[in-house]
Amino acid sequence: MGSRRPSFAILALVLAGLVLAPSALASRNAGIAALQVALRARGLYAGTIDGVKGRATTGAIKRFQHSAGVPDDGAVSPRTRRALGSYGRHLFGTRTLKKGAAGWDVAALQFLLAWHGFPSATFDGGLGDHTAHALRRFQRWAGLPADGVAHAGTYAALRKLPATSPLPLVWPLDAPVGDRFGPRGDRFHAGIDLLAPRGTAVHAAAPGRVVLAGYAADGWGNLVVLVHTNGVRTMYAHLSRVTVRRGQNLLTGTRVGLVGATGDATGPHLHFEVRLRGAAVDPLTALP
Repeated sequence: MGSRRPSFAILALVLAGLVLAPSALASRNAGIAALQVALRARGLYAGTIDGVKGRATTGAIKRFQHSAGVPDDGAVSPRTRRALGSYGRHLFGTRTLKKGAAGWDVAALQFLLAWHGFPSATFDGGLGDHTAHALRRFQRWAGLPADGVAHAGTYAALRKLPATSPLPLVWPLDAPVGDRFGPRGDRFHAGIDLLAPRGTAVHAAAPGRVVLAGYAADGWGNLVVLVHTNGVRTMYAHLSRVTVRRGQNLLTGTRVGLVGATGDATGPHLHFEVRLRGAAVDPLTALP
């Protein structure tokens, strides 16, 4: 591969190729997310790393361009990317990524891994332990060698549509949705939050077997996990009380616990997560 910098036309094509689908995600772009990571690192962007070039992102680009002495037109030109330094280097897919790598392409990789159900700790543009772990998990899921190295096969798999649940689910409780599946600040929310008062009953979203019922580490608090057919698991977190036991077979609508605020929870709510063979998927795609 030559050392010439890609033209703006090539950049536009690469960014366009990273737009996520289906339609609910069509406005989200991994290249824009990488730009937001770079601007956030310079203290110019405080919004969510969401891959959307809205007013906040455009304003941050212009402020950076003005301070860097490049035309402040809000366009992501090669000159703007060069001025970003290490955060602006390497378009997604132009090099093999190993642990220790950093740059524009690593930030894009983190964003795409998260949308495919394997978020790392933060979107920071560095391929550290958390991102390498997420990458290996995605590679196993996609049937690739799980070597933690992003290569052509990994890039091809990440350009496919994110998975959705093959199993229809019912709502675990009647409550409004707070945080949805997707970016939140510089992290990724891998489920949905259902806002309900403490003590509200939570029910099984599909028939399944209880494989975990009790207090769990990593911020979950009181957690119930059910395994269903078709490789689907559902998770019910932050419960104030668990009302099922491990090994129990449940029907749809069986009460599994009560809403609480245990673990890393800011106020009472249910964190409801759906996983397909280990990949977090948007629960709203399977709910009526």
